[in-house]
Amino acid sequence: MSTAVSVLGGVGLFLLGMVIMTDGLKALAGASLRAVLEKATETPLRGVVWGSIVTLLVQSSSATTMTTIGLVSAGLLSFPQGLGLVYGANVGTTGTGWLVALIGVRISLTAAALPMIFLGAITKLLGSGRIAGAGAALAGFGLVLFGLTTLQQGMGGLAEKLHPSDLPAVLAGAGTPWWLAALGVISLVALGLAMTALMQSSTAAVAMTLSAFHAGAVGLDQACALIIGQNIGTATSSAMAAIGASVTAKRLAVAYVMFKLIAAVLALALFSTVTRFLIRVSAVVDGATVLAAYHTAYNVIGVAVLLPVTHRFTRLVERILPERGSTLTRSLDRAALDAPVATVEAVRRTIARVLASVCGSAETALSAANGHGSGPLVLSATARLEVDDALRRAQAFMAELNGPLESDDERDRITNTLHALDHVYRLREAAGREVDLATAADGPEEVRSTRFFVEAMRNGKIIADAVVTPPADHSPTVLTGSPHVADQGPDQSSGTPATSSDLALVQLKECASALDDLERTHRRETLSAVGAGTLTVDNAIARTEAVRHLETIAHHTWRCAAHLAGHGA
Repeated sequence: MSTAVSVLGGVGLFLLGMVIMTDGLKALAGASLRAVLEKATETPLRGVVWGSIVTLLVQSSSATTMTTIGLVSAGLLSFPQGLGLVYGANVGTTGTGWLVALIGVRISLTAAALPMIFLGAITKLLGSGRIAGAGAALAGFGLVLFGLTTLQQGMGGLAEKLHPSDLPAVLAGAGTPWWLAALGVISLVALGLAMTALMQSSTAAVAMTLSAFHAGAVGLDQACALIIGQNIGTATSSAMAAIGASVTAKRLAVAYVMFKLIAAVLALALFSTVTRFLIRVSAVVDGATVLAAYHTAYNVIGVAVLLPVTHRFTRLVERILPERGSTLTRSLDRAALDAPVATVEAVRRTIARVLASVCGSAETALSAANGHGSGPLVLSATARLEVDDALRRAQAFMAELNGPLESDDERDRITNTLHALDHVYRLREAAGREVDLATAADGPEEVRSTRFFVEAMRNGKIIADAVVTPPADHSPTVLTGSPHVADQGPDQSSGTPATSSDLALVQLKECASALDDLERTHRRETLSAVGAGTLTVDNAIARTEAVRHLETIAHHTWRCAAHLAGHGA
């Protein structure tokens, strides 16, 4: 009974220590965790390296994975980039096994652990911010060490009652046929999987296995089989977390499970050869260290196999789980709420998608109408309902912003995003109003206004598309036309290529300003024509209303685009 209490208590202390230490390290890191992950994904290989380093530092693959899901959902990272970080998290999480192998199973750490717990707890209680985070990390580390010592004592008692011969044999040899050995491997893999699924921590399960091996309760070959199962078991928590989650979360969960299964298949295919080699190595190197190295190598080889085919692998996962629902709200994944900057970026890209939809529809509607008929200039009834839903969800998403933004750049971005949201609301209101399209081609000034308007919509869509999908090579977007739109008119293209969405914003601003100037003069001249007897009252009001409508839409398009581009001041 005392043995079971020691084992269970040791595992419990270890798990509690890991949770407290991870939370403390995350608080200590602040926004740095997100910043490092965001900047470390230029290539999948760099993603693996930095994913490993960050996971090793925060001691939580789940923290890295969930942050990655948020960044991918918001569009800050592509799916292949996120997958590289998840690969790295699998390698980084094996670092705790080395701590157990090199320190935890060799000496009693109670004398060092208890002062750490006391100092960490005092710092946590009396401090705030990152100081409190450092205290929690120290106290959590002390609990991990104390848990390892308790687990070591429990495993010592278990070794008196359990011998490796009591467990299934996993290597064929004298008296053990191959099929019985294969059945033994499968049995221990299933046991390892169950251990991780129950404890929801492969780190704790591996620590338990290493302690059992050091105590002599399991053999090295049996421990290898358990480690394979414990690595597969890690995917169970991700699979459960993906139930009811967004498509992005489900894709990463599926990719994570597939990665674990592929690595397990490779390990099982080489199990007999590798295990016999490790047994020979353990004659000169401590067995617990050999197992820690096996745990790391197991994950590294899995990454090495899948890394060269990351893009094909991601396309396969995307075909398994295609995107569903409205494209406008694709970025509003609740996983993004874990990182404030991801939350802001998710809303920003949603606004950009709405803007692109409105601008594209406006340009198409005015061209297709060809100056005839009347109706909503921009959006159909169905499109208006979709836009209304997207804006409502974007506002609710922003309202759940979790935590303060630490840098001036991030605070400026949220301010610009809120301004853009305000202008896109006004744009949506203008887009739904009825307008007599026949007046848009009734006279030379009306024709000029439609040309300015179409050019404004074209440039607005270019800017919005650049926000949603920045060029992978950071090359500028190519536009055609003169930048001096207000002077020459948008129909007078010089044919000289202009570059970047910044120039598109210049052209959009000039079109909006030109429409504003034209609207004032057009209203005065049109209303004066009534007194001269050349226009009826109804016709004059319809003409001024049509041009005013175009100017209103162009103005809010420009302001929304400017704030999305970070030039809203």
